[in-house]
Amino acid sequence: MSIKIKELPETERPYEKMELYGEKMLSNAELLAIVIKTGTKEESSVMIAQKLLSLNPNPQNNNLEFLREMTITELMHIKGIGKVKAIQIKAVCELAVRMTTPTNYQKIKIKRPEDIVNLLMEDMRLEKQEIVKLIILNNKNEIIRIKNIALGGINAVNMSIKDVLSEPIKIQAPKIILAHNHPSGDATPSKADIEVTEKIFELAQIFNIELLDHIVIGNMHFTSIISQLLTKDGEI
Repeated sequence: MSIKIKELPETERPYEKMELYGEKMLSNAELLAIVIKTGTKEESSVMIAQKLLSLNPNPQNNNLEFLREMTITELMHIKGIGKVKAIQIKAVCELAVRMTTPTNYQKIKIKRPEDIVNLLMEDMRLEKQEIVKLIILNNKNEIIRIKNIALGGINAVNMSIKDVLSEPIKIQAPKIILAHNHPSGDATPSKADIEVTEKIFELAQIFNIELLDHIVIGNMHFTSIISQLLTKDGEI
């Protein structure tokens, strides 16, 4: 028979421990236990949380990203986690992502590829399908807006040049950047990625629009296609 949370000393109960010492003093299991709230007759909420954490494929990294990748159905396969608890866990995961993602991109100045990567990496690196984002900038390289322009499958995305250029032409934006993710985690551009970048670069110039970069985002890695082309040929 398991020890219930209420049978533990107050200083070892997750709620009381957080109140007394702050959230940073709690283990991952204790933090999850607060989200899970209640246990079962056989297991406390902490034990259920520990069972969930045991599913981490890379436990040595103490990384909780696997929770973001688990579906509600997969979470519900764990005894003690029903639909409501599974939804609560997924909601917390999404909140964590949104806390690291700026909500107002305007007036952010882009000076190098890393500036875009820092904005988009957390939002895009674990996506299970390809997403193409168009970043529209003014003459000062300040972001005017960011929008999704294409959605693909696991291995490819159909990105039309019309989707890329129509809004920049309409609002007479002078500069754009493209960014898309590779669900495999490998940020190496495909032949198609390079070809479409060269085509958009050339066509954008006709409308006095400069394609500053096309960035491929993997899992904690990225590639700047424009930088790659410049290094290779000296010009695009």
